[in-house]
Amino acid sequence: QVQLVEPGGGLVQPGGSLRLFCVASGSTFSSYTMGWYRQAPGKQRELVASISSGGSSNYADSVKGRFTISRDNAKNTVYLEMNSLKPEDTAVYYCNAKRSTIIVEYDFWGKGTQVTVSS
Repeated sequence: QVQLVEPGGGLVQPGGSLRLFCVASGSTFSSYTMGWYRQAPGKQRELVASISSGGSSNYADSVKGRFTISRDNAKNTVYLEMNSLKPEDTAVYYCNAKRSTIIVEYDFWGKGTQVTVSS
C-alpha cells in the first residue's frame, strides 16, 4: 500500500509559477512510475506529466516547455514545477503512483490539491 500526500497548491496569477510536491509512504517508491494528473470542472481527468522509475518523463502537449516533473527517490517525493501558468491550468491536481508486476497492477492516488490561476 502506498499513501500519497500533496500538500501544495494555491492561487497564482497568470504567468506565475508554482511548485507542487507529493510525498509517498512506503519503501518501494523508486520502483513506481509517478504521475501528475489534473481535473478541471466539467472535464475528465487528464495526464499532465509522468516520470518512470528510470527517470524518463513525458508531458501533455498543453504543458510541454512550461512544466517539469522530477523525483527524489531518497525523499520519496515527486515534484511538478509549473511555470508560465495560464488560467486554463486551473484544476485539481492529483499525484499518482503506478507499478505493474506479472501478477498485479498497483495504482494509487492522492486526494488532490487545488491550483487556481487567476488575476
